[in-house]
Amino acid sequence: MKALTWQSRGKITCETVPDPKIEHGRDVIIKVTACAICGSDLHLMGGFMPTMECGDVLGHETMGEVIEVGKDNQKLKVGDRIVVPFTICCGECRQCKWGNWSCCERTNPNGKLQAETYGYPLAGLFGFSHITGGYAGGQAEYLRVPYADVGPIVVPEGLTDEQVLFLSDIFPTAYQAAEHCDIGPEDTVAIWGCGPVGVLAVKCCLMLGAKRVIAIDSVPERLTLAHEAGAETIDMSKENVQDTLMEITHGLGPDSVIEAVGMESHGADTMLQKVTSAIMEHTFSLERPYALNQAILACRPGGNVSMPGVFAGPVGPVALGILMNKGLTLKTGQTHMVRYMKPLMERIQNGDIDPSFIISHRSTNLEDGPALYDLFRDKKDNCTKVVFKPHG
Repeated sequence: MKALTWQSRGKITCETVPDPKIEHGRDVIIKVTACAICGSDLHLMGGFMPTMECGDVLGHETMGEVIEVGKDNQKLKVGDRIVVPFTICCGECRQCKWGNWSCCERTNPNGKLQAETYGYPLAGLFGFSHITGGYAGGQAEYLRVPYADVGPIVVPEGLTDEQVLFLSDIFPTAYQAAEHCDIGPEDTVAIWGCGPVGVLAVKCCLMLGAKRVIAIDSVPERLTLAHEAGAETIDMSKENVQDTLMEITHGLGPDSVIEAVGMESHGADTMLQKVTSAIMEHTFSLERPYALNQAILACRPGGNVSMPGVFAGPVGPVALGILMNKGLTLKTGQTHMVRYMKPLMERIQNGDIDPSFIISHRSTNLEDGPALYDLFRDKKDNCTKVVFKPHG
């Protein structure tokens, strides 16, 4: 089959790789009908995630049609259309029973390696390096889904692939980020990053009752998308973010902030920060917390800092003193997908939201993948989200 593979830092190629096979009784094999490039994939492309190996199949936003079912899987049948969450959960360990699905203790076969960095093993992830399990990803024509009787959700009749595909990651991720803000009816939420997660977070904050959402970025098409989603916007390339936030909130500041950028943030307000940023952008051993630090600074005392942006390892200086002295609450983590997929599917069915509005580029040929990765990374051609339909 064809699949998009990681070759080295900055190099993604479309290769022919072996078709997946049933390996355990709870597995299924799906024919991938839709998959997407995520901002997290760009972190892999950029060499920020350790333990990537040449030839690893990428992708963790995937859905498709079940074509083969393991002997122990009683939940799914051939012909089911399913959305596959990016986290792999056993459903039986203490973390799964507690509802902490992204902290599953059993699904990462390289858990001992991960524990060397994080102290404990966490859930296996599709297409996201060997420290998270080494599972092949879903930017491919077919995918093996382990523990498929736990996470995947069957798609009801009447919904298109594009409407439900983002239940695999970014829609629940945006919703969890908004939920972490503990939003009240008079609240203002500021969001750093108007990529797909940030823009969907705008929608989610408004669905959860926020009075006002302010989105911050420097890319015009992303700011436009956030504005169309219902946010006021700040162009950080033209305005001092802190000064503007204080001005438009009459000195009160946002009640909660969401950092939807992650490890590759850049930009700063002071000359010292700009010099440091320029150095760190070429220092791959340190991830860059500039958006996080801006968010911590901007949040009003006693507020909430929600951090769905992905970090993987050592991070440059974080404003912990500001976080502590202002009495802020920090909430973060990989998304507990199983907690959100069904209720958000119902939101789509009820017409509350159609997440497909963020798609800008589509392809039916995985061989277009390397060029579209470059386009998405470089923010060219108004590229905000790429979706593949590998079988047309």
